[in-house]
Amino acid sequence: MRYLIASALLAICAAVLPAQKIGYVSTDAIRAQYESATQAQERLDAYIDEWKQELAQRQRDIDELDLEIKKNRLIWSDQERTSKEKEIEEKRRDRDQFARLKFEPGGEHDQQAEQLFKPIWNKIYTAVQKVSAQEGYDMVWDKSTQPLVYVNAKYDITVKVMKELGIDAGDLEAKQKEAIDGDPRNKRQEEPRRRKSRRSSTTDPSATPPATPDGTPVPLSAPAVLDNGLMPNGLPPDGQTPGMGPMRVQTPPPADTSGKGPK
Repeated sequence: MRYLIASALLAICAAVLPAQKIGYVSTDAIRAQYESATQAQERLDAYIDEWKQELAQRQRDIDELDLEIKKNRLIWSDQERTSKEKEIEEKRRDRDQFARLKFEPGGEHDQQAEQLFKPIWNKIYTAVQKVSAQEGYDMVWDKSTQPLVYVNAKYDITVKVMKELGIDAGDLEAKQKEAIDGDPRNKRQEEPRRRKSRRSSTTDPSATPPATPDGTPVPLSAPAVLDNGLMPNGLPPDGQTPGMGPMRVQTPPPADTSGKGPK
C-alpha cells in the first residue's frame, strides 16, 4: 500500500509540476554509515539488553514458582496453595507491566530513542536541505519513509549528503555511478545530444566556396570531359572554339537615346 501511495504521489507531481526538479535521499543509508548514529544505536541497544535481561529474570522466577506449586500441590494446605497461586499471578502481572512500560509505543524505549537520535536527525535533515538548495532541487523524497518503486539513480543525493556530513561514501558512490551508467533512460537522453553534435560538425552547404590566392572562386566540381577532350556541348573545357580561338560574346550596340531613329 505504501508503494502505491508513493507512486501515485510521484505521478501527480510529474503531471502537475513538470518543470520541477525532484530528487530523493535514503536517510537509512546515511544513518547506517554515520558514526554518531552508530554510537546512539549502541547506547539504545544497551538499554534494550538490560530490559530483556530483567524480563528474563522475572520469567525464571515465575517458572520456578510454577514448578514448586506443581510439586507441592497435593501436600500443601488449601491456604498455602492459594497463597502461592496468588503470588505467581502477581509476578506475571509485574512482568507484563514491566514489558509494557519499556516496549509499548510511547514507552521508555521510544523516549530514549527520541532523546538519542533527535540531534542526529536534525543534522541529517539540515545537510539534506543544504545539498538540495545547492543542487537546485524543488522537492526531495526520503525513500526510507516513502518507498519508491522505480527511480533514476542520477537523482539520488544520498552520497552528496553523506559527504556534507563528513561520511565516507566511496563504495556507495561507485554503486550509484554503475546504476546511472546502466540505466537505459540516461543513454537515450545522451543520444539526441550526440546526433546534434554530429550535425553541427558537417559542412554548411550555404557556406562561401573556397578561393584561390588571387581571389578567384574555386569551382566545387570540375566540368565533365569526354574521351575526345571535349565537353558534352562539343566545346573544349577552356572555352575555345576549335580553330577559332577563344569564344567571344557579342555585345549588342547601345540603345539610341537621341530620339532619332533610323531613316
